[in-house]
Amino acid sequence: MKIFKSYTFEAAHFLPNMPEGHPCRRIHGHSWKMELHFDGELVMPYEWVIDFNEIDEVAMPIWKILDHNFLNEVEGLENPTSEVISMWVWNKIKTSLPALYKVVIFETPEAGTEYFGD
Repeated sequence: MKIFKSYTFEAAHFLPNMPEGHPCRRIHGHSWKMELHFDGELVMPYEWVIDFNEIDEVAMPIWKILDHNFLNEVEGLENPTSEVISMWVWNKIKTSLPALYKVVIFETPEAGTEYFGD
């Protein structure tokens, strides 16, 4: 069984490694979406993979770091591409929620990344 939980956050960033004149080099913001995907057997007697409240307990502190923030100022997100953000989220969550198998970050509704761990 596979389940997921999604969160949205608003945040600004810029990509410092881009050449001068590239639009992503300028500070700009996005309405981001973060999806956390889990894989596992149903846990009895609940008949679920993991309690969504348990996911929230781990994910909400991370969401609070990201939401309404300037991502470049977050430790580990100095070059906050969608790819870097997905790896950063994975590393913050995987130890506490070992059933995590994928992190998806949407930078826009049409573009994003999927990260499956190391």
